[in-house]
Amino acid sequence: MPRINGNEIKPGNVLEHDGGLWSAVKVDHVKPGKGGAFAQVELRNLRNGSKLNERFRSADKVERVRLEQKDQQFLYESDGQLHFMDQQTFDQVALPSDILGDRRPFLQDGMVVQVEYYEDEPLNATLPQKVTCEIVETEPVVKGQTAANSFKPAVLDNGVRITIPPFVGQGEKVVVNTETMEYSERA
Repeated sequence: MPRINGNEIKPGNVLEHDGGLWSAVKVDHVKPGKGGAFAQVELRNLRNGSKLNERFRSADKVERVRLEQKDQQFLYESDGQLHFMDQQTFDQVALPSDILGDRRPFLQDGMVVQVEYYEDEPLNATLPQKVTCEIVETEPVVKGQTAANSFKPAVLDNGVRITIPPFVGQGEKVVVNTETMEYSERA
């Protein structure tokens, strides 16, 4: 496994630290007036979901882990587990429902997601960057309202609230970015 300096850690990197596998959630580079610079890293344990805040100096070396990524189809959810199937081998795996966090409502039946494996252990799942949803509730379209930066609230068919441009109406399908959870374009 490659070793990287503490100041090279980026969000999304998977590190082997204190005998566990951790994903870097948030990274802040701090340059205090006194002393050397360091990276303040918020880590999430990939096996049990616990969080940890850690400081890494540029001289610190950490093991960066490469995870194998496989596209797998979402089948169903039961007993707090999401079930996925490999489309080539038809093998099924289950991951905890909270693995997707607040992006869970965007998971749709039959959707192909990227499941990350360490050796043969499934650890994480990543949704496609863009998902199509239908608007079930919003304010009516107002003619002549063309201000560039005006947005109105809307509720999607999965219950998520987002803001949309004023020209998009109820019943229309829109593309939502699952990373930022914002409106992207009309479908």
